[in-house]
Amino acid sequence: MNALEEQALAEISLSPSKGFRVTDYLGLLRASSVILLLIVWEVFGRDVNPLFLSYPTAIARACVQLLISGEFQRQALGSLEVYAVGLVSSLVLGIFLGLLMGRYRLAEYLLDPYVYALDATPRVALIPLLLLWFGLGAPAKIAIVFLSGLFPVLMNTFSGVRTVSASLVDIGRVYGAGEAKIFTKIIVPAALPFIMAGVRLAVGRALIGIITAEMFTAVTGMGALLIRYSSAFATDKFFVPVIFLALLGVILSRAVELLQRRLAPWKETEGAL
Repeated sequence: MNALEEQALAEISLSPSKGFRVTDYLGLLRASSVILLLIVWEVFGRDVNPLFLSYPTAIARACVQLLISGEFQRQALGSLEVYAVGLVSSLVLGIFLGLLMGRYRLAEYLLDPYVYALDATPRVALIPLLLLWFGLGAPAKIAIVFLSGLFPVLMNTFSGVRTVSASLVDIGRVYGAGEAKIFTKIIVPAALPFIMAGVRLAVGRALIGIITAEMFTAVTGMGALLIRYSSAFATDKFFVPVIFLALLGVILSRAVELLQRRLAPWKETEGAL
């Protein structure tokens, strides 16, 4: 640092050394809050009737028991297979329809009555009808997961396309870009943050959908474990699938966030914080 820089810093009362800021240790702060919660839960959970609440060490022991017996793995794999098929199907169709409705007025006018009506209808109300159509097996579960994840990504994609500036499209046309180029080079990149936000919502909604499906249809998977252990008042084992589903939701949501940063890095520089 030369003399002029030191003088400038002195004039505006700034230190050349960077002071302590909490925002520089957000990861440590997050980990500390989780550890503190687990400690408080452990201490106070031991004084609560185990019929109503368990505590972390008891849940960990129950998790080990379920893993050793192999029951948890079997049920989790069954749920994850249905979840993956339903979620991927909803994302593909939701993004496609959202782009179509956002770009073309004709498609919007043809589809929006059905989209808005189905989006406003509680998914639980459709389960009896889906059971009549698909039976009690995997197809009914996939249909419920599909409907749960479809509309968040569809509506976000639609909104994202509608926010694309018309001047960008006009510039593309001036430079001779066809409809395919406009779609792939202008519309999709501009709408990508909205699409990824819809994907994050769909991930959570689809998790709710798979548990609902397994509770209402053939009782298997994570839903079966939840019903079985709640009926038996095995609260420690009941928390195992609950925590698993919570962690799965966090991991998938984080994965989508990282994917968005990779696909749309320019949005990170536009934030206010």
